[in-house]
Amino acid sequence: MIDAKILVIDDNKSVLSALEILLQFEYKSVQTLFNPNQISSFPNMEQIDIVLLDMNFSAGVNTGNEGLYWLNEIKKKSPNTSVIMMTAYGAVDLAVKALKQGASDFVLKPWNNERLLTTVKSAHELRKSKEEIHKLKKKESNLKQVINADKNFIIGNSKALTSVLNLVRKVAKTDVNVLITGENGTGKELIARELHRLSSRKDEVFIGVDMGSIAENLFESELFGHTKGSFTDAKEDRSGKFEAAHQGTLFLDEMGNLSLQMQAKLLSSIQNKSVVRVGSNKSINVDIRLVCATNCNLEQMVADGLFREDLLYRINTIQIEVPPLRERGDDIMILADFFLKRFANKYDKPGLRTNSMAQEKLMEYSWPGNVRELQHTMERAVILSEGNVLKPTDFLLHSKPAQSMENGPATLDEMELQMISRALDQNDGNYSAAADQLGISRQTLYNKLKKKNK
Repeated sequence: MIDAKILVIDDNKSVLSALEILLQFEYKSVQTLFNPNQISSFPNMEQIDIVLLDMNFSAGVNTGNEGLYWLNEIKKKSPNTSVIMMTAYGAVDLAVKALKQGASDFVLKPWNNERLLTTVKSAHELRKSKEEIHKLKKKESNLKQVINADKNFIIGNSKALTSVLNLVRKVAKTDVNVLITGENGTGKELIARELHRLSSRKDEVFIGVDMGSIAENLFESELFGHTKGSFTDAKEDRSGKFEAAHQGTLFLDEMGNLSLQMQAKLLSSIQNKSVVRVGSNKSINVDIRLVCATNCNLEQMVADGLFREDLLYRINTIQIEVPPLRERGDDIMILADFFLKRFANKYDKPGLRTNSMAQEKLMEYSWPGNVRELQHTMERAVILSEGNVLKPTDFLLHSKPAQSMENGPATLDEMELQMISRALDQNDGNYSAAADQLGISRQTLYNKLKKKNK
């Protein structure tokens, strides 16, 4: 016996009796209604798996309109219930109309018992499929919420940050490609997630990819997917990041690390809005919002022949420059307090605070590692703290005073770093201006400072 609930609605009691007798040996629950007006007050309609519904209830009327009306009422109460329409007046156009309005099938009176049982069984399978799809969609929705849950926040109220967030709000509602630029540790991914959160795609998935971590021989497989057997370890078909982000947002970080060959492959997919899996010749259309990020000067890389100009035009319809922490003024202490509370709670050290001298030290530091460096600095200070007050000595910052060239011999690296420090001081910490003054690219300046801080 099939575990399903069936409801038969017909104004002919003989029909109700005949169907009840036929179906009760096949299905666990069979109920009948003589008056269709009882549909509106029928309890737990959403628990009914299949309804067999007559199409004509008034004497002398055979248009089927009554049945179509009650079909719509049932669907309002229980969209996933399978409804089989019954009538003694068969007409192709009426059957088509019923199916268009949500009926699962159409049965003519008098019916063939075996055929009717087959029809009801098919309707039950359809009901189960709809339930499964509903569960999968709910599960997918919950999964997307978990994936998109952002435990980090954009914190601060400086003029520099406010200007960026205003631009984000303007751009978010569109589907244009966005390029986010800025130094390492400034929070480019947070800006990308904010674009997604404020967009019409917010209920879909946000997929982030660190382009710098993908080996060149795996680039196509990771981004575009592959088919089973396309290479040695391809044991099954697999979708790539483009397909995974379909209807959502795809965030490609570290764009400046791509080789020219990888850039060409990426450009093709962005232009065509489609991908071809490795080992296949079938094109798969993808609908994504593309957001890219880099700490490199892509314009300079184009001039140096290291980045494709046509790809740059494709990814930066709108460019958002995230300001370095040293240009965000009081945001330094706002963020420091935020991280202090977070890590004090994490490491069970309630009541921690910084004294005024420590605050002054944090405000005067240039933060070459930006927000990421501040976060790590605060966490380290909390872990190593021994009292309730954090003092200047609790913060281990990596800045080193420049040596004078007159104080004995200096290495070439030390002399170079002195020149960089002077240029930064003379340009109020503006990396681009300092790089121009020194006659090098901003990326070269970043790389030399990274070497200094290792």
